[in-house]
Amino acid sequence: MTHKLINYFNQIIPLSEDEKNAILETLTIKSFKKGAILLKEGETSSEAYFVLEGCVRQFYIVDGEELTNNFFTEEQWVVAIKSISQGIPSDHFIDCCTDCQLVVGNRDKEEELYRRFPKLETISRKVMELVFAEQQEIMAAYLTESPEQRYLRLLKTRPNLFQILPQYQIASYIGVKPESLSRIRKRIQGKS
Repeated sequence: MTHKLINYFNQIIPLSEDEKNAILETLTIKSFKKGAILLKEGETSSEAYFVLEGCVRQFYIVDGEELTNNFFTEEQWVVAIKSISQGIPSDHFIDCCTDCQLVVGNRDKEEELYRRFPKLETISRKVMELVFAEQQEIMAAYLTESPEQRYLRLLKTRPNLFQILPQYQIASYIGVKPESLSRIRKRIQGKS
């Protein structure tokens, strides 16, 4: 399982054996139970996560209601970028939707690896570019697509989420109430 992260990095820029070994030596993998909270609103993030197994959710609480804005599954990064980079309190929560196996990274270990292996800093920058591009795509979908289109896109690109998540979280993610999601699903089933 530890090699998932190495393989991920290798797809971005090939690593030397020394670089692979250094990463593996500093790697921290933790198991989290479903419902575990990785970050609360108001806390300052000091860790980034790479999902080996499971599903992690990012959400806000607005007027007492949970509003989900992202799900992270295998080989995706979970980073509260603003909080971790600026050292400010988070405006959102991050929790585990399922039991999870996560690589847990922190700034100190990261900086030490960069010092020893400058190429790893380039890889990290490229990873952040990928994360940023994914976030832009999600935001663009909210601005340009209807909830039904967002539902269909999610069904096409991430069908596994429908097997592991409660409907209310999927509804929140596409920007509707659970009752509206039911109507969307009935309308789609009626078309097929």
